[in-house]
Amino acid sequence: MTNAQVEGFFAALEAANPEPEGELEYVNPFTLLVAVVLSAQATDTGVNKATRRLFAVADTPEKMLALGEEGVREHIKTIGLFNAKAKNVVALSAKLIAEHGGEVPRDREALETLPGVGRKTANVVLNIAFGEPTIAVDTHLFRVANRTGMAAGKTPLAVELALLKRVPERYLRHAHHWLILHGRYICKARKPACPRCVARAFCNFGDKTPDPA
Repeated sequence: MTNAQVEGFFAALEAANPEPEGELEYVNPFTLLVAVVLSAQATDTGVNKATRRLFAVADTPEKMLALGEEGVREHIKTIGLFNAKAKNVVALSAKLIAEHGGEVPRDREALETLPGVGRKTANVVLNIAFGEPTIAVDTHLFRVANRTGMAAGKTPLAVELALLKRVPERYLRHAHHWLILHGRYICKARKPACPRCVARAFCNFGDKTPDPA
C-alpha cells in the first residue's frame, strides 16, 4: 500500500465508525486488564458473560485477591484455560497491591511483569485505559495488515512495528480498534465481505470476494 492508500483506508474506516470501541466489558482499568487476560484464546462474548458476575463482586485487586483462585474459577469456568487464568488473575492482583498501590500502571514494562500479561495485553490496556497510541496485534489485525498490503510481517511484533510507521499519526489512537473490528466482521479469514468493505478501493488484496451479482 502506498501512503495515500493507507490514508484513504483509515479515512474510510473513520467515516464509517468515528469512535470505535473494544467489545470487552469493563468498569475501570483493573477490570479491563482482567478482561483482556481472560480473553486469550476465548471470545469477547464468552468473556463478557463470565465477567459480568465476576466484576459485580470483585472490581478491585483487593476484592479479587479476597475472592481467591477458587472463587475466581467458579466465575470463569465457562472460559477456556480457566484454571491457569484464575491463578494469573489472583497473582496479578496481589502484585498490583504489593508493587503499585493497587493501581494499574501506565507503563508497558511494568504491565508485562504481571502474571498472564504479554505485549498484546499491555498494548490493549495502554490504549483503552490510558489513551496511548499503541497497536495490539491479534489474529484479526495480523490478517488485515498482511492481506491488504498495509504492513506485511511474519510475526505480530513485526506487524505492530510496521503499522506504527505506516499509520498516520491522527489515526493512531483508534487504529487498532478499527483494524480488529474490520478483521472480525468484514475482512474475515475464510470469506472476506469485500462487497461490504468501505475501504475496498484502497486495499491491495488480489483475490477480493466478488459482488453477488
